[in-house]
Formats: sequence, structure tokens, C-alpha cells
Amino acid sequence: MKKKILIVEDEFIEANNLQMILERAGYNVCKLARSVPVALEIVDSEKPDLVLLDICLKGNQTGIDLAKILREKNIAFVYLSANSDKEILAQAKATQPYGFLVKPFREKDVLVTLDIADYLHEQKLKLQQVKEKDAAPKPLVDLKGIIGRNKGLQAVLDHVKIVAPTDTSVLITGESGTGKERIVDSIHASSHRNSKPLIKVNCAVLPATLIESELFGHERGSFTGAFEKRIGKFEQAQGGTIFLDEIGEMPLDLQVKLLRVLQEKEIERIGGKGSIKVDVRFIAATNRNLEKEVAEGRFRIDLFYRLNVFPIHVPPLRNRKDDIPLLAAHFVDRYAAINRKKITGISENAIDALMAHDWPGNIRELEHLIERSVLLTQGDTLQSVPLSRDNYQFAVELPVARRVKTMEESEIDHIVEVLRLCKGKISGPGGAAELLDLPYSTLSSRIKKLGIKKESLFK
Repeated sequence: MKKKILIVEDEFIEANNLQMILERAGYNVCKLARSVPVALEIVDSEKPDLVLLDICLKGNQTGIDLAKILREKNIAFVYLSANSDKEILAQAKATQPYGFLVKPFREKDVLVTLDIADYLHEQKLKLQQVKEKDAAPKPLVDLKGIIGRNKGLQAVLDHVKIVAPTDTSVLITGESGTGKERIVDSIHASSHRNSKPLIKVNCAVLPATLIESELFGHERGSFTGAFEKRIGKFEQAQGGTIFLDEIGEMPLDLQVKLLRVLQEKEIERIGGKGSIKVDVRFIAATNRNLEKEVAEGRFRIDLFYRLNVFPIHVPPLRNRKDDIPLLAAHFVDRYAAINRKKITGISENAIDALMAHDWPGNIRELEHLIERSVLLTQGDTLQSVPLSRDNYQFAVELPVARRVKTMEESEIDHIVEVLRLCKGKISGPGGAAELLDLPYSTLSSRIKKLGIKKESLFK
């Protein structure tokens, strides 16, 4: 059954055009309103499922004022606007709308936006039911493997505990090396699907020509080289969870097919003759700004809203430095045991150096640094860490009136340091890609983009 919709728009032609689009699609347009007071009367009398509202309206109150009231009443709303004022748009975004329709809009844009808004509202109601059932929901198992007491991290863990028992899609954002995969592990382990598989796919390392086969599978003989049937990752995850890492790297044509899977809960193998129903929990992660990717046409807006039902942002290590001593101690214990060394502590000087560093590589960088430090330590205490001398002096000796390095400069320094440590070797055992825990292709492209020349490493 199509939803009941209220249109709040002070331009008659725009409102009438929108009403015709909605009624052709089978929606029930309950009323039209040109101001906030009239709209509120209709909301009370008609109880619409969703409101389409312009930002600029007749009278003293705006669509933003109405949006705040609609959120309190738990009514979904989508903005209609041709406004380009950044401050006004920021105020509108702060009300957490279920979508934006930019004038002039196409019929297809309207209908897609309504479908997305309906889906997002439905998921929000399910999450509210979880909260009402248990005001402080407990995970089915402990959130093991996540170290830290920082407030930002604790907020992340609180979100994990809320969303884990549901089947809601989750989008995890954060810089590379912040521990997004650990969050995925915790969500799956704390869900009712934890006895079923957790299947992980890194979209950044798969060639575009193989992603479809990898995700959906193929039948024997469906293309050159398909010598046998392949079961795709979605089928492998049946009943469990599928995790697509670096979702922002997915080609646009595959985004369309992924959207269909999320909507229809079914896949088609390449060369297959029918659809296959799949029952999976979907989690995605990215270190990209997907809103920017959408604005620049590299990521589908409908897929973004399907994924962004329950976003979790993992803070970078530089924003949770109070966790560094705990993390360092954890990694010392781990790598001392692996390497059969009796290291029982870390010196204050070593901790001070760790706290002064900016950590462009986040927790992954810290882990690799501690691993190297453990290998270099001779006694029972880790006395120092092999941080770049330039980085350390820059952070400790010049605290006043210094030029702060950009993220790109810090990334160059870090990659150069690792390349020098590996004597210029990038791939293979002991190579820079292995130490940085990055695919060879990703590291190579970063080196090229950052303009790092191999011949300049050993000057």
C-alpha cells in the first residue's frame, strides 16, 4: 500500500506538478499546504506517513522549523529546495532529513527519493523498537579485540551494541588503519547470525572485471575461462553477514546490481537462468567521503542512502591519544609472545615519543611500529621506538609557532620511512606493502600519486 503524503510548498505550479507525479505513481496525496501553521493542522488531522517540504515558505516559519517538529513527532520528511546558501543547507541537514530533492526535479528522482525515505524510516522504527525493548542492550558476546577507554571509541561501541542484534545495514567510515574491520567482527559476533559465516570482500583489490563473479558467482561456461561453477560471496554468506570493505571503490555498473540485491534480497549468477534468494546481513566500510563521491557522480545516491541507514564513524588515533598506552602495551604483549621475548614493560621515554606522534597510519601504524620495536629490544623493557627522527623532533622540540604538516606530507614521510626500512622493496615478504598492511597495487598507486621517487630514498 502506497504511503499518505503531505506536500508543503508555497509555489502552486511546483506543488501541483509534484502532486501529479505522486498520484500517477499511486501515492495518496492527502493535502497541500503553503505555510507551517497550515501544515501542522493537516499533520494533526490527516497523520501523513511522509512530508515533502520546501525550505522557504509563506509566513515567518520555514521548512526547517517544520522539520524539527516533524522529527519530534517521528514523521519522515524530505526537503524540496533550489536554495544554494551553504548556511541554510547546513541548518537543513542538521535536522536529519530522509532526503533532498533539488528543484527542478525529474519524476524518477522523486520516486527514488521516496523509496529511500520510506526504507530509512522503516529501519529507524526497527532500531527504536530495539532500544525500547532494552534501554541498554547487551551484546551476545564481549566486544573482544577492541582496546581503549576514549570517549569517542566508547560512543562507537555503544552504537555497536545497539545495532548488532538487528539486521539493519551498517556503513562504517573512518581513515585507513583505524580498526574498522574490528568493528565489523564485533557486530557479527554480537548478532543472532554469529553461528553463520562472516564473509569479507575488499573491493579495492579486486579487478573490476572480477568483482561481479566474486560477489554473485558464475555458471560453468558463462564466459571465457569459466571452466567450473563458482559460488559467489553472497551465497557463501547465506544466513550470516557479508562485509564489503572499501565500498567506495566499486564501479558504477556494479553499484546498480548491488542496489538490486539490497532491495530484492536475491542475486543472479553470471550465466544463470534464475534468481537465488539470499538472507544476509550487509555491512560496508570506506575511508572515502561518500557524500562527496555522490556529489561528483562516482557513487549512486540511492545506494548511498541504502547503506547509510546506521552510520558508525571510527575516530582516528590522533583523536584518541589517551588510548595509546593501552594499545602499545597490548601490542608489546602480543609480539613479545610471538617472538618468545620476555618484555614486561615500556619506558616513559618510549610512551612520550608515541604520544607526540601524529599517527597518519593510525592503529595499524602503531602496531607495526611496536612489532619492529619488540624485535629490536634486547632487555625486558621496551626503551625506545624507531619513529622518524624528524617527526619526533618536529613534534617535541618545536611546540610553538611551528608549521603543521599536512596529512599528505605526513603520509609521504611515513611511506618513505617504511620504504627505507625495507631498502626500497615494495612487494613480497618483508616489503613495504606487507609492513603497511596494504595491497601492493594500492601502495604503488599512492607512491605514484604522492610523487615519491625511489632514487631519492637513499640520498
